[in-house]
Amino acid sequence: MKNVNSWQKWTLIGTGLLFFAVILLAPLITVFYYALEQGIELFVQSISNEEAQSAIWLSIKVALIVLPINVVIGVVMAWTIAYFNFKGKAILTALLDLPFSISPVVVGLMFLLLFGLDGLMGKWLIEQGFRVVFAVPSIVIVTLFVTFPLIVKSLIPTMTAQGNSEEQAALILGASTWTLFWRVTLPKIKWALIYGVILSNARAMGEFGAVSVVSGHIRGLTNTIPLYVEISYNEYQFIAAFACASLLALLAIFTLGLQNIIGWLQQRKLKTQL
Repeated sequence: MKNVNSWQKWTLIGTGLLFFAVILLAPLITVFYYALEQGIELFVQSISNEEAQSAIWLSIKVALIVLPINVVIGVVMAWTIAYFNFKGKAILTALLDLPFSISPVVVGLMFLLLFGLDGLMGKWLIEQGFRVVFAVPSIVIVTLFVTFPLIVKSLIPTMTAQGNSEEQAALILGASTWTLFWRVTLPKIKWALIYGVILSNARAMGEFGAVSVVSGHIRGLTNTIPLYVEISYNEYQFIAAFACASLLALLAIFTLGLQNIIGWLQQRKLKTQL
């Protein structure tokens, strides 16, 4: 019986490792191989040209705009859902999964129908001198839509498990709302918040489908890194495409590393508290 269990265990482990190697590891290695195939100098040139730099800067700028908004909205929504009972709470919680359920292309189309020239609000906004679609604002909006649940979903389990007894005690002792958040709540949720910020940043930098619909693919203006990779590949500029794709892959690896570090720090903190 022991030999059978051992055989089953190693079969499952081998299957998992084989799947990991073929589906995940091999494509990742291939991207870096082709990005560096013709030398590091050509790689640097590929990510240093004006169009690539514009795409990289736009992706960073969108992330810098989206992340603070996500943090504020995420903390407020997580606080509301975790600490209060109200009618419609189940519906609100379910709606958090909506951005994960809708195809990013459909998300882009929804905002195109809303803010486009022939959309419900697009013509009026253009008359007011404010262009949303085929400009940076539309990229920010769709990125917000697909990323905002990540911080909320990271915070809710932590805040629910820890409860609000410490906040209640601080209120009784006369703490202000600002002091309550900075001195009591934030230290409790900081690791979950950092975890959510990391996930949100990675998704913001790598979003393709929704951004592709609303950006207009204007070179040097509305192309993010994923859009630049697609355009470069379609125009047979393979080194440029793989070079920028490798930057996104590095971001994914960096994100994974930070996730594991944060998980290790959380476990270490729990062990010290026991």
